[in-house]
Amino acid sequence: MGEQLVGSGPVLLDVDDRGVARLRLNRPEASNGLDVVLLRAFHEAVMACHARPGLRVLVITGEGKHFCAGGDVKTFASKGTGLPDYLREATSRLQMVVQALLALPAPVVASVHGFAAGGGGFGLVCAADLVVAAESAKFLGGATRVGMAPDAGATVTLPALVGLRRAMEIALTNPVLSAAEALDAGILTAVVPDDELAARTEELVERLAAGAPQALAATKRLLWSGLGARVEAQLGEEARTVAELSGTADAREGLDAVIERRAPRFTGE
Repeated sequence: MGEQLVGSGPVLLDVDDRGVARLRLNRPEASNGLDVVLLRAFHEAVMACHARPGLRVLVITGEGKHFCAGGDVKTFASKGTGLPDYLREATSRLQMVVQALLALPAPVVASVHGFAAGGGGFGLVCAADLVVAAESAKFLGGATRVGMAPDAGATVTLPALVGLRRAMEIALTNPVLSAAEALDAGILTAVVPDDELAARTEELVERLAAGAPQALAATKRLLWSGLGARVEAQLGEEARTVAELSGTADAREGLDAVIERRAPRFTGE
């Protein structure tokens, strides 16, 4: 059981009784290519997750054969000389989506099949907290191949994941990475057989949904904010966060569970 929050359009969203939200990109005829209409709906769906009490996990998938092929190049090409104005709006809305995903307290899991390309595919993968990919999945930056530059925060997230030299190679030469290569580079969390993608993603979701929500949210925030922080500054933020978490019921439950040698039962309080 659960609730369908968005039941039609280019983005679908539902939430189950555990607090697990599932967001599906729903333009399979265009390989889930991003245009302004989809990006508006994407941002609205993520903000609906922000407003959802008790949200534990957000899973992002794509309908059809591909996770997301990036920007909708046919739409872009149709704009002619008006393309810069169109892309100003599109990139601004993609920026809003990425910011909303990074700021979402609940962990974001990308479950990837087919191609994840461009800012909308590869960039979103880099901005997800955890990524499970099918063995046959392919990954491509692709921006410079069409005379563009990376977006969706990839100029920060990709070097953080793979290192500067490897990020330069990926961004400038546009190799198509297999799932195994992307895993080896540090872009992915796990690679699984194609026919096990849904089940293995669900295993990860169950682990996250059973976790202490405030602790997971704080850890996610500290890790992302740490990308741009000096260690000395982050030490104080970590200490403040740990002190706050120690006053929660979940922290007390976690300690009791260790002492009593049982699985914890976290309530989010």
